[in-house]
Amino acid sequence: MLQDIDVIAWDFDGVLNRNIVNDRFIWMQQFEEDMGISWNAFAKEMFTEDFDEVLVGRLDLRDLLGRWAEKAAYTGDLDAFLLYWFEKDAHPDFDLLALMRKLSKTHVRQVIATNNGARRTRYIEKEMGYRDRVETVFSSGRMGVAKPSAEFFMHITGELDVPAHRMLLIDDREENIMSALDMGWRALHFTPNTREQIIKVLGSF
Repeated sequence: MLQDIDVIAWDFDGVLNRNIVNDRFIWMQQFEEDMGISWNAFAKEMFTEDFDEVLVGRLDLRDLLGRWAEKAAYTGDLDAFLLYWFEKDAHPDFDLLALMRKLSKTHVRQVIATNNGARRTRYIEKEMGYRDRVETVFSSGRMGVAKPSAEFFMHITGELDVPAHRMLLIDDREENIMSALDMGWRALHFTPNTREQIIKVLGSF
């Protein structure tokens, strides 16, 4: 299979970024202690259909945060809040970084295919350094469409000019895997149980 692959499309959160444990984001764990704010109250206002609008670039995350701040009477610096959020949510998988470096010496092209808004995409590229590790970052916030939509995958193959059957998605969400397969891609479901095997398989390039 691997010899027939031209491009590996890495998911970010839950794959390249080990920031999810038992379906919960690690940065949630110290939020109340660090910020003195109820996580449940924050999440109730932030992670709604409006957050989905952030993910597809129709709403700026800072504006959504500003709405929450007004309702919660939060008077802190919103840019500092976002930086705290992004920093606490940054947990790069060092084994995968090593694998990416190894793959960069092969014929295989590497990209990131992620559901993230524009602000966090820039942080991933610049502050976390992934701009220099992949050919490009395909993010829902820039594309205007998110996984598992078929249009997400069509956009990537169109931009890269690569046949769908020569694309390989590495993703932790089953619905994204199934959508990629429906579009003719190859796909590997990245989970705690499959992580080591996937690293071994990809390392055999």
